[in-house]
Amino acid sequence: MDASEILSRPVSALAPLIKARKLSPVEVVRAFLERIEKVNPKVNAFLTVTADRALDQARRAEKEIAARRYRGPLHGIPYAPKDLIATAGIRTTNGSKVTSNWIPNYESTVTSRLDKAGAILAGKLNLLEFAMGSGQAGLFGPARNPWGLAYSPSGSSSGSGAALAARMVPLTLGSDTGGSIRGPAKSCGAVGLKPTYGRVSLYGVTTLSWTLDHVGPMARTVADAALMLQAIAGSDPKDRNAAAAPVPDYAKALSGNIKGLRFSAPSGYFFDHVHPETAAALHEAISRLRQLGAVQVDVQVRNPGLASSISSVILGSESAAFHRKRLREHADLLDPLVRERLEAGSLYSAVDYIQALRLRTLVMEEMRRVFERCEVLVLPAGNAAPRLEEEIAGTDAPANPPRAPRPDTFNLANVAGIPALVLPCGFTAGPPSLPLGIQFCARPFDEATLFRVGHAYQSATNWHERAAPLDV
Repeated sequence: MDASEILSRPVSALAPLIKARKLSPVEVVRAFLERIEKVNPKVNAFLTVTADRALDQARRAEKEIAARRYRGPLHGIPYAPKDLIATAGIRTTNGSKVTSNWIPNYESTVTSRLDKAGAILAGKLNLLEFAMGSGQAGLFGPARNPWGLAYSPSGSSSGSGAALAARMVPLTLGSDTGGSIRGPAKSCGAVGLKPTYGRVSLYGVTTLSWTLDHVGPMARTVADAALMLQAIAGSDPKDRNAAAAPVPDYAKALSGNIKGLRFSAPSGYFFDHVHPETAAALHEAISRLRQLGAVQVDVQVRNPGLASSISSVILGSESAAFHRKRLREHADLLDPLVRERLEAGSLYSAVDYIQALRLRTLVMEEMRRVFERCEVLVLPAGNAAPRLEEEIAGTDAPANPPRAPRPDTFNLANVAGIPALVLPCGFTAGPPSLPLGIQFCARPFDEATLFRVGHAYQSATNWHERAAPLDV
């Protein structure tokens, strides 16, 4: 199999070939490393490439598989995490001048579990500084969207989305405090899962907000995201918030059958300000769900804008507390937007913070009510990616297509702690033609239902099979 074939296939197609020894992990890793070397100078998704280490791991995997010590479907598969996830002995920058030379002496739980599953670390990925910067004033410059290099891959897991779209790795890890997995997945034509709060350990992941942070898989297909979550989910003695809830066999959810599944796409707030192209793609996707046998029911979310206000107070207060020392000692090294947000966050009072936590319980209760009447909530994932200059500078530079005000469709899942999955559902007319995404939300710890509906939709469409026309 030549390199182009390897790059074009999802993990679910590569893994059986590796297991049967028809494809060597060394071949796979070399194909992706060559791709990184070729396109990363333009895309700027990787901050660190661990080529020698990856090849050593690939040779070890090859020997293990030959000795019938196959670890599972990630064995011999390269991946890359967002560079706020600690990797022992490997630089972990947080995208910041402040920690640009930090080399942890400990390993995050998620990368430890991927290592145990046989996955191979290819390097570390670009991000907005401390998951909250502008993407411009940081040490490494912005990642670029492979669907249009003048466009943003969205943040803060910008490199995680861009690396997938550029086919530099088949799997990445991102973090999500207010949409930072799902935004890049939408903008880059990828799949991104924000799991239930506590489903995946946060040990070794640099904090933005203890209450709202999540880490999760990003991939080209729903099936691949399910494989990755299988490896990283579960309780962890190193993280007291990692839940002891049983982790199901997610592969069983990939039946393609959603007949009778009840879903709601609440009118009003969530859909009011999406661009017409986005709205058309979403309505077509919803129609496809009905054609597949899912049943649409009318369930409205009460006070839908509340989550955004709650998130602002909790995230601002907790990030200011976590970064207090850095703000005091290294303010001059921080991205001005990071410094501004940390200073603003420090102005919230204890009363503000406690009231926000109390209001959060109301949002959680509201979502319990919603999921008594449906199994899946269908929401927009925002509009197409903006131009980098518009996103970074906050200017009124024209977007293509013109952007309507962004609806806040992400914070609801973070505040309520529910799982949310984003996957591609269309493209803009262009030029350039940019990905559009749809978002599915479910009950806490019901990622299996998200995989079920997402896989059924992908099996009936081909949006995820398109390749970015990356011209480098």
